[in-house]
Amino acid sequence: MPEKEPGGPKAAPVSSYIIDLLEDRADRYNRPDFIAADPISIPHRFSRKQDIEIMGFWAAVLAWGQRKTIISKCLELSALMDHAPYDFVRNHEDSDLKPFLNFKHRTFNATDTLYFLYFFKYYYQSYNSLEDAFASHMQPGDVTIENALLGFHDQFFSLEDYPARTRKHIATPARKSSCKRLNMFLRWMVRKDDCGVDFGLWNKIKPAQLVCPCDVHVDRVARLLGLIKRPVTDWQTATELTASLRLIDPHDPVKYDFALFGLGIEGYAS
Repeated sequence: MPEKEPGGPKAAPVSSYIIDLLEDRADRYNRPDFIAADPISIPHRFSRKQDIEIMGFWAAVLAWGQRKTIISKCLELSALMDHAPYDFVRNHEDSDLKPFLNFKHRTFNATDTLYFLYFFKYYYQSYNSLEDAFASHMQPGDVTIENALLGFHDQFFSLEDYPARTRKHIATPARKSSCKRLNMFLRWMVRKDDCGVDFGLWNKIKPAQLVCPCDVHVDRVARLLGLIKRPVTDWQTATELTASLRLIDPHDPVKYDFALFGLGIEGYAS
């Protein structure tokens, strides 16, 4: 019988062929070689925890379009913050914000950039880590990070006079979004292994609770492998995929993000 986790979708058994394929590709792509061409290379330029969090968050939120362009725009942001994002967001004056008025990446513009800086300054004046902005909303017994994402969205937009247009850049399950970019960011911060790609900086969220980011490559390959049945890509799809991956590794299902993404890049066609 298909397995069902508390609060989660049904997951059909996964064949030994698919398990072997995913294990092989996860091992192949979860390596330092993966970093250079991926947006995760941005936070890897830093060693301080808060710098990694801030630049990791920027890199994840801006991660749409060509990876080369994403990396370039994140490096531009880093330069505007004097390559010291934590010090900048805590200590900048209004006069230091003028250069950001020219920043733009696709539909992400100066208005959005300034609000992000405003939130970071407000937040890091009270908290030492961005982890609490997610983990504090988790409930005992949560199977996934859904409550963390719901709570983070509301907290991010709890400041007075936030620009309505910026809401589209912070996804939430409440709008049925798959929350691809935030799931990717949380993978970077939470997953722990010895491979050197993900950081594993946070401890209040378990790797088992992460949800797999559903980008176009992951979504396509997961459907080819029968890991997703749902016809549209939304939050329920992301949790369906993760439930399937959890059958293979219940403690670290999102490590197979590397495998699905890698198979997509390879042009896998089943």
